[in-house]
Amino acid sequence: MSQQHPIIAVTGSSGAGLSTIRHAFKFIFERLNIKPAIVHGDGFRRYSDRQFAALLEESRGSGSKVSWFGPECNHFPELESFFRTYGECGSGVYRQYAHTAGHGEKLGVQPGEFTPWSPLQPGSDLLFYEGQHGGLVANTWTRRKADSCQFPPEIDRRAGRQGIDVAQHVDLLIGVAPAINLEWIQKIHRDCKKGTCTPEESVETILRRMDDYIHYIVPQFGLTDINIQRMPLVDTSDPFIARDVPLADESLCVIHFRDRERHDFPDFLERIPGAYMSRPTTMVVPNNNLRLALGVICAPILARFMEARSAATNK
Repeated sequence: MSQQHPIIAVTGSSGAGLSTIRHAFKFIFERLNIKPAIVHGDGFRRYSDRQFAALLEESRGSGSKVSWFGPECNHFPELESFFRTYGECGSGVYRQYAHTAGHGEKLGVQPGEFTPWSPLQPGSDLLFYEGQHGGLVANTWTRRKADSCQFPPEIDRRAGRQGIDVAQHVDLLIGVAPAINLEWIQKIHRDCKKGTCTPEESVETILRRMDDYIHYIVPQFGLTDINIQRMPLVDTSDPFIARDVPLADESLCVIHFRDRERHDFPDFLERIPGAYMSRPTTMVVPNNNLRLALGVICAPILARFMEARSAATNK
């Protein structure tokens, strides 16, 4: 963790709603006149879309399971190194992934490909990371996976033996974890809307990545400072036949805080309409008020980061 170069990480699986949190934070940054370096976790994937498709086809023939959640498809050591370096000097080496043709044209690469590794532009006030592994701690995955997959030697040497601890470098870690059935509904409908796969193929992806989800995504939520869980108020008991994604006003957000002393709950309840405490460290908010809630909750934390940064810089 760093006073001069703080790091905020929003973590969760794909389709969980990370982009919603990113947009809310952009509003906070503008209001507080903070200049963030915004980095997406997709840039730390090990394979392009074309390479992953080939790997997936090969894994089906061998009976092994691969996913974007696991170590064989990600640069975990590089991600931790990037966080560490940013905390030390406000920079670090990263790359960007082209999500769409338009995005690829802007970056100068084909969709599904990466830009070259390059230094982060200097001058940012803090790092804002959005991705699947912002709170990752993985020390024993090599032993767990050894019987089912063969990994490149550098993965075994750098991650399996030394261990990976991305979370230790993060000053504010936020987890986004909808109710699991809602998460599946969102993924299936998002995939189908993009035209990348059929509903059956989307379900196959959910099943294939479940082991990695349990071992590499879920444990992060035990380390987060704030967890945000969207809970539907409509029937989602069979997510595979749901015709649509529950609307914002058809759900509530359950927000859990790890440290009670860090937050002014009476102030939150006064300023966030419809909010109430279900437990001493858990607040329930109407989903339509989530953006307002994030501003109320997180703006004071970011303001303290900037005060500490200013004091440390002027020493």
